[in-house]
Amino acid sequence: MKVLKVVAEGTVTSFRYPHFMIGVQPTYEMPPPATLYGHICSSLGEWFDPAGVKFAIHFTYQSKFEDVEHTHVIEGKTQSGNINPYIRGLLFRPRLVLYLNKPEWVDAFRYPKYPVALGRSQDLFSYRSVEIVDLIRGTNAYFEQTLVPYELVRHTSRGVALLMPRYLRYEEGRFPEFERYVMLRTRVHFSDLLDITGSPLDFWLDPTSNAVEGDYLGLFFHGWVEDGEAQLMA
Repeated sequence: MKVLKVVAEGTVTSFRYPHFMIGVQPTYEMPPPATLYGHICSSLGEWFDPAGVKFAIHFTYQSKFEDVEHTHVIEGKTQSGNINPYIRGLLFRPRLVLYLNKPEWVDAFRYPKYPVALGRSQDLFSYRSVEIVDLIRGTNAYFEQTLVPYELVRHTSRGVALLMPRYLRYEEGRFPEFERYVMLRTRVHFSDLLDITGSPLDFWLDPTSNAVEGDYLGLFFHGWVEDGEAQLMA
């Protein structure tokens, strides 16, 4: 399968948990799918129909820290208000490898319409490489620094279950839809997964990735609007 592979790097970023409003704003350690949708739209220069569009990611960062930010709350006609400090979680030196089943979008990422940002509007990124790669199928796969389907939680103890915003319905006042995922930060080989070892499942592999013990980076592709959770055979 031919896919678009985009490598983007930045200095700092933050992916706010949507249900924290006062005092502290922790960050996800992985960009939510809704954030990725907005990022792609900025490169295309327009909204795109997410039906049938699939993505996979590999996301890393050098370190995690906290900083103090302020919100300025202005009240009515008096134009007076308060300055409210809060703690925000930040990720230092983030690096995103984004795979899309849209190789025809290659020029949109080589010549993005709007400034490249991921997370907050001030979290500027640079595209380090944009290319079309041919994925292969196989079971000699390892997974790391990625989002995988929630059903994989039954097969490994190394992941962290997350509820993340999957898609914002802008035509309905930015109504959010949420989906459950498992975040894998440490490396998991297919042979390490419980109960499905020896099954006929195979995966999409990136043959341009670093081979580890004869295995290539495995990819799980997710959607934005399809009903139900992604399947193990992505």
